[in-house]
Amino acid sequence: MLFRQLEYFVAVARERHFARAAQSCYVSQPALSAAIAKLERELNVTLINRGHAYQGLTPEGQRLVVWAKRILAEQEAFKTEVAAVRSGVTGTLRLGTDPTASTTPALPVAAFCAAHPRARVQVRSRLSTGELHRRLRDFELDAAIAHFGPGDREGLQVVPLYRERYVLLVAEDRPASRDTTVTWTEAARLPLALLTPDMDVRRLIDDVFAEKGCVVTPQVETDSIAALYAHVGSGDRASVIPHTWLRAMPVNGRIRALPLVDPEAGAQISVAIHAGTPGSVAARAFLDAATGLGLDEVFGRPLPHERPVAPSQPRHFETSARP
Repeated sequence: MLFRQLEYFVAVARERHFARAAQSCYVSQPALSAAIAKLERELNVTLINRGHAYQGLTPEGQRLVVWAKRILAEQEAFKTEVAAVRSGVTGTLRLGTDPTASTTPALPVAAFCAAHPRARVQVRSRLSTGELHRRLRDFELDAAIAHFGPGDREGLQVVPLYRERYVLLVAEDRPASRDTTVTWTEAARLPLALLTPDMDVRRLIDDVFAEKGCVVTPQVETDSIAALYAHVGSGDRASVIPHTWLRAMPVNGRIRALPLVDPEAGAQISVAIHAGTPGSVAARAFLDAATGLGLDEVFGRPLPHERPVAPSQPRHFETSARP
C-alpha cells in the first residue's frame, strides 16, 4: 500500500467523481482508477461502488477513508516535524473561526507568524462550530477558534482563550446612549437589529433575553456584524455584539458601545486542535502562541471610548445547539 493510493482514494471520496478527483491530484483518470483498483486488490475488498460513474463508498470504503485521512495527516505531520527540526515551522497553518469570533485570530496569528516567519496562515472565518469540529476531526483544519460547548469537544484538545462579553451598540442621539450601562431588559425595549437565529451568539443572546422574561423580535437580522454596525449607524436600530469587535472596528462619533448588565452574560472562547498525537507541528505551535497571549486580560482592558464600569458577578452561558 502506498501513500499515493490513499491520497487518490480520499480524493474520490471527497469529490464523489473520478474525473474531478484525478484533476485535484494532477494525474490522469486512468492512472487514478488503476491505483485505487490496485489498493482494492491488496486489501481484498471493494471500496467504491461503481456503475457508469461513482456511486458511493462501500461499508469497507467508509471505514478506510477515516483511517486514510488519519494516516495522511500523520504523514504530513511527520514531514513538517522533520522540516521544523531543520529550519523551523514551515508550511501553511489552516485556521478556522466562526463569524462572530473572526476578528479574534489577529493577535494569535501575529504572534505565531512572529515566532515562525517561514510559516503561512490561511483563515476560514464563516464556519459554524459544528463544521469547525468536523473539519478538525477530518484533518481539513489544523486549529479553530470558537465557542466549543460540551458536545463539541470529542476528539479535540480544547484550551480556553478568553471570556466573551456583550455590548449594546446604540446611536449617539438615542436616549439610552447617555447611560454608562444598559440592562438586557432595557435593551429589549429598543428597536433591534440582531444576528440571524442560526448563529451561536444569537442563540446565546436569545437565551439571556428569555431568562429576563423578554421576547425580542428584531425587524432586521443579518449574518454580518459589520452590517450591524451599519444599521446602528443609520440611527434606526440598536444591536448586541461581542465586545472584541470594538477593537477591530472602533465605534465612531455617531455610535456608542454600552456594557450589557443584569446579567453580565458571557461565553467561553477557546482554541481547539485535533487531540491525536503527535499531531500537527504547526497546530501545536499556534496553540502555544494563542494561549501565551493572556487574551482574557487583553480583551478585558477598557477601550479609550469606554467608561469604567463597577465589576459585577458575571453570568456565563455555553451554547449547545449547532446547525
